[in-house]
Amino acid sequence: QVQLVESGGGLVQAGGSLRLSCVASGIIISINTMGWYRQAPGKARELVAEITGGGRTNYADAVKGRFTISRDNAKNTVYLQMNTLKPEDTGVYYCHVQRVLKHYWGQGTQVTVSS
Repeated sequence: QVQLVESGGGLVQAGGSLRLSCVASGIIISINTMGWYRQAPGKARELVAEITGGGRTNYADAVKGRFTISRDNAKNTVYLQMNTLKPEDTGVYYCHVQRVLKHYWGQGTQVTVSS
């Protein structure tokens, strides 16, 4: 029983910051690769950032230097710190993990960045 619950989205002005949280249950995040994806209206869902069980991180070019993915293993929670937000960062952000060829997604949290 895997469950991912995101929170932290909202409406911010360009240049502002948000921190998204993903609380996981049914999995141990420290031994899995956790990812943040986003989907803008009319666009495909895209990988934003991921962190492996070993702590290696990977970022989309569009967010490098602005976003940071991290985890708190004691809380079984993954975070996405988003700084210097741009209007093009607007979208629904989803937490994701793949286990045994199955994909698990959170419900999504809306991030809207105004000009």
